[in-house]
Amino acid sequence: MDVQLTVEEETMTAFLSGEIDHHGAGEIRRKIDEMAQRVRPQKMILDFGGVTFMDSSGIGLVMGRYRLLQSFGGALCLRHVSSPLKKVMRLAGLDRIAQIEDTRPGEKQEGKRS
Repeated sequence: MDVQLTVEEETMTAFLSGEIDHHGAGEIRRKIDEMAQRVRPQKMILDFGGVTFMDSSGIGLVMGRYRLLQSFGGALCLRHVSSPLKKVMRLAGLDRIAQIEDTRPGEKQEGKRS
């Protein structure tokens, strides 16, 4: 699991890759939170385009970043979420706390026909 962080104006983006599980989620949280505390973004994007697997630790990762952003008035966006991950996120209610933008590039969106 890896995370690359960028900041542009008032938006912080975390590009996630690999597997998000209980072994690596703590380090990801630490890196994201350290940067967020320094820059206090108005918007944080968690980009799941490179994520190959996610367990419940990924749900916790999203919920914790939502709470962090709320503490300084920011909004959370989830981007490039695969269809299977999107289903899990919706079941967990993450679509009520974060905007889920789109599926991964080249993947068919739910409910849309080719």
